[in-house]
Amino acid sequence: MSATFNDLVALMDRLRSPAGCPWDREQTYATLAPMLLEEAYEAFEAVEEARQGQPNHLRDELGDLLFQIVFYAQVAKEAGDFTIDDVTETVHAKMVRRHPHVFGDARAETPGEVLRSWETIKAEEKRTAQVVAPSDEISILDGVSAKIPALMEAHQLATKAARVGFDWEKIEDIFEKLHEEIGELRAAIKTHAASDGESQHIRVREEVGDLLFAVTNIARHLHIEPEAALKLTNRKFRRRFGHIERSLRQSGRSFDSTTLQELESLWQEAKNKRQ
Repeated sequence: MSATFNDLVALMDRLRSPAGCPWDREQTYATLAPMLLEEAYEAFEAVEEARQGQPNHLRDELGDLLFQIVFYAQVAKEAGDFTIDDVTETVHAKMVRRHPHVFGDARAETPGEVLRSWETIKAEEKRTAQVVAPSDEISILDGVSAKIPALMEAHQLATKAARVGFDWEKIEDIFEKLHEEIGELRAAIKTHAASDGESQHIRVREEVGDLLFAVTNIARHLHIEPEAALKLTNRKFRRRFGHIERSLRQSGRSFDSTTLQELESLWQEAKNKRQ
């Protein structure tokens, strides 16, 4: 039997019913929040596997993420806030409204034109809904949440600014900025070592942030999602460091009894094995 979206909604209703699951019944907006974030991240990581020709994990993770959305909608329905139909109706209307070049008479021939139109429509929606007081200024950056991971936030902030023309013309310009930030960081570290003051420590932290922001913009110009790129490197580091640990265990050694040069040799060994 092939289950449909409506079957999933009915299943969720059953789980939350008096005859359903005690654990599911006690969940709230707050208790579901960490699980929603976890499932989103797991789906995010599964994207790389799908890109490499293994889509089944992404299929499963998207299912888990969809279940969380249906779960939230069921809690909202019971609270009298909204239903899953309200959710689908709202997003459907939003997508039609933000694609006037598809569902209306507007023209947008390139992805860049589409994105600029999207930002204009989104800003107008906020003004109409009075998300902010009329006296306040609306920023195109308002749509970027300050609660998401910093690397992802930096990527989205720079992307939105670039859509209205605030961007480097070519990637070489960002590399120049990167070298500039490295120089400023070196200077801040040197000053910090001499003064060892709290204000100087803050400056070093800020310079590290500026350096990371520049790297994020290099990734953006290369059309690479920096969070995904860093995840790949993290997994690679885990594999190679795991090789070091296994090698030490097999030889009966510990980190304390191994020199840095020996550890580096094991790292290169893992690297040569393409781990």
